[in-house]
Amino acid sequence: MSAMTSENQRVLSGIRPTGRMHLGHLHGVLKNWLRLQHEYDCFFFAADWHALTTHYEQSRDIEASMWDMLVDWLAVGVDPGKAKLFIQSHIPEHAELHLLLSMVTPLGWLERVPTYKEQQEQIKDRDLSTYGFLGYPVLMSSDILVYRAGWVPVGEDQVPHVELTREIARRFNHVFGREPDFESRAESAIKKLGKKNGKLYQELRKRYQEQGDEQALQTAQALLADNHNLTLGDRDRLTGYLEGGGRTILLEPQPLLTAAARTPGLDGRKMSKSYGNTIGLREDPGEVEEKLRTMPTDPARVRRSDPGNPEKCPVWDFHKIYSDQSTRDWAWKGCTTAGIGCLECKQPVIEAVLRELKPIRERALEIEANPEMVRSVINQGCEAAREVARDTMDGVRQAMGLNYR
Repeated sequence: MSAMTSENQRVLSGIRPTGRMHLGHLHGVLKNWLRLQHEYDCFFFAADWHALTTHYEQSRDIEASMWDMLVDWLAVGVDPGKAKLFIQSHIPEHAELHLLLSMVTPLGWLERVPTYKEQQEQIKDRDLSTYGFLGYPVLMSSDILVYRAGWVPVGEDQVPHVELTREIARRFNHVFGREPDFESRAESAIKKLGKKNGKLYQELRKRYQEQGDEQALQTAQALLADNHNLTLGDRDRLTGYLEGGGRTILLEPQPLLTAAARTPGLDGRKMSKSYGNTIGLREDPGEVEEKLRTMPTDPARVRRSDPGNPEKCPVWDFHKIYSDQSTRDWAWKGCTTAGIGCLECKQPVIEAVLRELKPIRERALEIEANPEMVRSVINQGCEAAREVARDTMDGVRQAMGLNYR
């Protein structure tokens, strides 16, 4: 297991710019970002290269979608003073690490990713039989690993991608982490801890390796994280030496499950642009109301007098998100007894959705009027991200013997 020190309490998350942001993004991702930015060292990025895996034929549309998306992030409340906001393709280290990781990632690992066949079956209007689509989990792994991110916020359906990232990091560390002179380098690094801390490190290492003392492991990890005399390479060596392996070059991340991973679409499926069942964050209020008023309900309610089953109605999923308990009780009773009609049931949802979107739409108008501010925010975020990515790639190249000149 890789160390989870204070240095690694970093969150990495990205969204593909394939069109306007919608309620699925708001409840599934952005609201979680608003919380995480106050608790972690957050890196949030526009995944424009990932957009090419399914939208390569519309590559010229990506730029406009990306800037619209970044405006939405800011309008929702993502704070560039607390999180780094950047563009994936502006950090070439993503692509370099993707290439290097693809050399050691078995083909079978990619073919068994659950979403690979699922999206091929669901998205029939695009040719997804490409190398890029098959290999996008490796690019996703590179996004995470190049920032040594300890946590990746995902829904349950994305956990396999994080697990694959862990497997790829583990394999890379196994193949390249054992330097020919690893032990001597580790012993030299121990001396940099100082006499007192060096002795403590040795004692903690012995307790962990001989007795399996997890508390000793955690104490030693904290000791390494707090020592400023160590280079990144030395810290990685001592982490691997502590755990009984080689140098930990790439950190194994952990999934950080989101509270609301699935937002219902207008047709009952997960809200997705691919399914055409979305409500945009900046959509015209009249269009939003019309979409909700005409969305399908329980097919058993053919007539107003027919009782229905809320569990079979997409509107009920919206009530779960937007209505308080008393409103949900009212809707449930009214539906199952035919005491209310479907339009009556939808009205509280319509009002709640419009109420939530109004301030987002207003803030977005203000931000759109100042495009230079948005570009400045992104430029600063890209510079901060690039600095971290460069450090990681220096270690990767050194471990692989590719740092020659």
